[in-house]
Amino acid sequence: MKKTSLLALSVLALASAAQADCLTDAQAAEMASQYMAKAPAANPEGLNEADGACTRAKFNAQLEKRLGAVIGYKAGLTNPAVQKRFGYDKPVWGKLYQGMVLANGATVDAAFGARPLFEADMLVRVKSASINQAKTPMDVLEAIDQVIPFIELPDLVVVAPPKLNGPAISAINVGARLGVAGKPIPVPVMMAERYAMLDALRDMNVVLADGAGAELGKGKGSDILEHPLNAVVWLAEALAKEGLAMKPGELISLGSFSPLLPPKPGLKATVSYHGLPGAEPVSVTFK
Repeated sequence: MKKTSLLALSVLALASAAQADCLTDAQAAEMASQYMAKAPAANPEGLNEADGACTRAKFNAQLEKRLGAVIGYKAGLTNPAVQKRFGYDKPVWGKLYQGMVLANGATVDAAFGARPLFEADMLVRVKSASINQAKTPMDVLEAIDQVIPFIELPDLVVVAPPKLNGPAISAINVGARLGVAGKPIPVPVMMAERYAMLDALRDMNVVLADGAGAELGKGKGSDILEHPLNAVVWLAEALAKEGLAMKPGELISLGSFSPLLPPKPGLKATVSYHGLPGAEPVSVTFK
């Protein structure tokens, strides 16, 4: 009897712990309210990968009510340096919503979020649903029609960002808040030119600089999963596991080529993609 009681109590304790780790609907609604108010939310703690995905789904449902339609996805933690910062060895993903992508040269409040940051990034635009079966960077290139310079403006949302780990970053929708998109580069039609673009994306030097041209950060195309389009290969598989798929017209953010930096009023940030033909700089000014 005693053994049975102890076993039952253990099972109940484990079940309670498992249920407690995924945020409740009320907690997800509170986090969304804090997000909309640009105020720090409580850290989601003690999450495993399933808890992170469960919480993200609840948070996304709240964001969709407030922000509108999904316009794409973002892959996060695709750069080993960023993985190291958060103590996690694999990518994560979040959703992008209406109004998140601003025009090149936009002026943005330096306090655009609760825990605002900026980084050198890149977007691609989906052309074909075949992207969801992509296994190689060339498969991705054949399923997109644009490569777009991009400065992402993420928001780490919570009271204590240093405590965030991979599942918690999933839970906060990978900090998706805003970004500034530059002039799109069309994907070439000719196969030889596509191979050249693939090589250029892998080998390009991405430089983040201030308004005076002083370097703030830099990286190479290959810093993202050995080729930036591998972020989309990973994303396709990750979304499929949750019954989701990328759609034509959606935008996909590939991840960071630079350190994540805090914005300051008066700062102009510009990202240049050296070695990528047709790529023009993209910039944002903080007020």
